[in-house]
Amino acid sequence: MKQLFLLALMSVAVSSVSADDPPPRIEVSVNIPRLNVSEYHRPYVAVWIQDKNRKVVANLAVWYQIRGNNKDEGTKWLPDLRQWWRRSGRSLDHPVDGVSGATRPAGEHTLQFTGDEKRFANMRRGDYELVVEAAREVGGREMVQIPFSWPPTKTSTQTQSGETELGDVSLTIR
Repeated sequence: MKQLFLLALMSVAVSSVSADDPPPRIEVSVNIPRLNVSEYHRPYVAVWIQDKNRKVVANLAVWYQIRGNNKDEGTKWLPDLRQWWRRSGRSLDHPVDGVSGATRPAGEHTLQFTGDEKRFANMRRGDYELVVEAAREVGGREMVQIPFSWPPTKTSTQTQSGETELGDVSLTIR
């Protein structure tokens, strides 16, 4: 009985995703607002995908101070990205290949991925959230979440806006 159930489940999965279909394309746009403050530091930013239980299934980016006098100087402040740090960051060896990057200036920054990348291997059919968290020295902390379903059935774009540390954050899945 269990084998029949698995066989039926596999046939449904195979029929909905054809090997000839191109992998989904994911585009994340993060706007870092220009702030008029006396002491401005670029924010640390983490971008990840979590499941409905808030478990991280894919780290997409973490931007922090990579260069400095000491090798680990920039990682000292990564715990300020509190949600990301608790859920994923503290268990990673930094820098993370393909994920870590330098802090970014004010403006719009775009990340592009294809769904067949290794980082999406743990994503099964279901509901997920794109999460973007930003924290800034002598500033605040903010998090924006965008829900989506995987795999995509049609092209969709969703946008959420932060109030202080993040501007518009958009997710496009094709």
